[in-house]
Amino acid sequence: MSNSRERVLARIRTASADVPTESADIPVRRDYRAARIPEDPATMLTVLAENLADYRAIVHHAAPGELPGLIARLLTERGARSLAVPADLPPEWLAAVRGVRVLTDGPALTAGRLDSVDSTLTGCALAVAETGTIVLDAGTTQGRRALTLVPDHHICVVRADQIVASVPRALRRLDPVRPQTWISGPSATSDIELDRVEGVHGPRRLEVVLVSDRPG
Repeated sequence: MSNSRERVLARIRTASADVPTESADIPVRRDYRAARIPEDPATMLTVLAENLADYRAIVHHAAPGELPGLIARLLTERGARSLAVPADLPPEWLAAVRGVRVLTDGPALTAGRLDSVDSTLTGCALAVAETGTIVLDAGTTQGRRALTLVPDHHICVVRADQIVASVPRALRRLDPVRPQTWISGPSATSDIELDRVEGVHGPRRLEVVLVSDRPG
């Protein structure tokens, strides 16, 4: 074991012999391609919708004025009797919701209570078109991380101005010190025989509402 370790370390020393041992200001090129798709709003919206669907998320389109009615319809179709929401969720999002108990995120909403909630409704920090990814960072309209990991049904609202083309574009807009959750479709895992199981580490059903002035 000791001889193998020394051989590995010797190879590392040889490979890194020409690397400066002291910190140096080595310029890093930043002229690499940051996105593979045109960065116009219509294209990014279309690509995001396609990639979300490819990950088995259910995608809906709505104009801003259609959002309350769509949210109410999704909850009705789901048969939801309880809904967990962030404390700063815009009240107009729930204007058309009837017959559903709304629970506001906070310390009293423990993981045990969230486990009995039918649905959760949030916004997001941004969405990445090329990867079909929703990013949450516990910011405005998002609530705590547990809010979107425990309930079995998550409705996430994404505005057109929150869509970026690629991961490099997303990283430029995100605060690295905030707790981030990157979501690509419903929670899913596979065992050694590649049998897909959904809902193990998060919601089994993810519905994404893409809000734009010209919904697709």
